[in-house]
Amino acid sequence: MEYRRMGNTGLQLSLLSYGSWVTFSKQVDDSASDRLMGLAYDNGINFFDNAEAYEGGKSEELMGRVLGRKKWDRTSYCISSKVFFGLHGKDNKPNQHGLSRKHIMEACHGALSRLQADYLDIFYCHRHDPETPIEEVVVTMNILLQQGKILYWGTSEWDAAYIQEAHRVAKERGLVGPAVEQPQYNLFERTKIEKDYLPVFSATGMGTTIWSPLASGLLTGKYNNGIPEGSRMALENYTWLKDRMMQADKIEKVKKLQKVADELGTSLATLSIAWCISNPRVTTAILGATKEQQLIENLQALEVYPKLTPEILKEIDDIMQTKP
Repeated sequence: MEYRRMGNTGLQLSLLSYGSWVTFSKQVDDSASDRLMGLAYDNGINFFDNAEAYEGGKSEELMGRVLGRKKWDRTSYCISSKVFFGLHGKDNKPNQHGLSRKHIMEACHGALSRLQADYLDIFYCHRHDPETPIEEVVVTMNILLQQGKILYWGTSEWDAAYIQEAHRVAKERGLVGPAVEQPQYNLFERTKIEKDYLPVFSATGMGTTIWSPLASGLLTGKYNNGIPEGSRMALENYTWLKDRMMQADKIEKVKKLQKVADELGTSLATLSIAWCISNPRVTTAILGATKEQQLIENLQALEVYPKLTPEILKEIDDIMQTKP
């Protein structure tokens, strides 16, 4: 496993990490989660990603049970959670979502309880909250830092301007700004990492823990001929994901990309993950495998990404036509 420092911080994260969005509680049970996290850890993965909104807290509870049984040295791995969407979805009451001081504090305490942890290594603001002053968010996150309940805080899917504002507020008040952003990044979603965030990277040195490197499975090629039963896009309540991803032009590009994978003697999934981590701006790519064999295949990206020469990267760009 290779490790990268998270931006300008001293924290080192495995180049590949493991997350629970959709997967935990929805697609895999305690037994499978135990095996997958064990396999990840045994292969050097030291970062496990979660959020309050993932299955209304059930994902965190499941991960907490696994961590409780594993009894790994707590200093050997990092865990995260996120705050914004709340636990109850559309049934949230006032103050049960967003980034008010009340919800941030309660969400942190809830995540610690569900994950059976004394502290979170990273706590993200899952989205920007237009109804809460950024100053309130920055100050509250610093309170949690001072209390030792979180070690770093970050943002997820924030616009560059809001991230810069958070850093401005933090600097003015002598506080700690966000150290990391968690955006979607894959061969279909490139603009934020490769364009929008460039001023942020230059000014703040933030790291990135990118999600959906396989575009929810589209970049594995398994959707080329329809939606397989039991796959993520076949799940109830995820039709929005299917509508966003299952587009004829995207599938056609995936089919053409297979040629590049064949040339490298690897799978489409491995190539797509390797492409993500070939970008030095990526601290870690979060994997969401539901089967052990998938995870093993994903881990092979570590061997493939050094083979992505400028010529191969240009060939990929020519096929995808998504470079901003």
